Amino acid sequence: MSLTDTRRALLAYLRERIAADGLPPSQQEIAAHFGFRQNRSAGYHLQALQAEGLIELLPGRARGIRLVHEAGLDGEFEAHDVDDASRAPTTNDPRLSLPVLGRVAAGAPIGAAAEAESHVLIDRLLFSPRPDYLLRVKGDSMREDGILDGDLVAVHRTRDAANGQTVVARIGEEITIKRLKITADGIELLPRNPDYAPIVIAADADFAIEGIYCGLVRRA
Repeated sequence: MSLTDTRRALLAYLRERIAADGLPPSQQEIAAHFGFRQNRSAGYHLQALQAEGLIELLPGRARGIRLVHEAGLDGEFEAHDVDDASRAPTTNDPRLSLPVLGRVAAGAPIGAAAEAESHVLIDRLLFSPRPDYLLRVKGDSMREDGILDGDLVAVHRTRDAANGQTVVARIGEEITIKRLKITADGIELLPRNPDYAPIVIAADADFAIEGIYCGLVRRA
């Protein structure tokens, strides 16, 4: 796979906007950012990235762009399990070996006491910020953001997040991924599926942000 400079820059822009805002830019915003005269020029480049297997375009959805991390920017690497230490990336290797976490121990921060199901090699250049672990999604509450049941989401470990970012949060013994909403009245965790209600965080709740969403990993 060989990307043009424009498409490589577009992929980086998508990654940055999703990490910062919790959702992808619109085609109009992409066109404005890159100086395209028409929105359809943005669509043309997006379709090319989809053809390369780097993104998925979701028909009929506003901002329907989903990052799909099956391969590196030059097609050198696919996400796959690491079976032993000999296959781990070296210091100069552009890959990361990330643990895949399922259900975590009650109350324990993700990545601290959680036991990994396996490890997956991914291309670190496709993520911003750098992820620390992968979390297996259960349920479809974030489907309008292209996060589906069974997906692996890449997570950057942090306790700080901005309003509107997609976060991994702990509420008591449960872990969830939702859109963060901070108001003068408190905190809500917003699903991206109308079948689910927002989660209102009580002032005395055992609540913590465990990390921010960096993107998706889909195994080949």
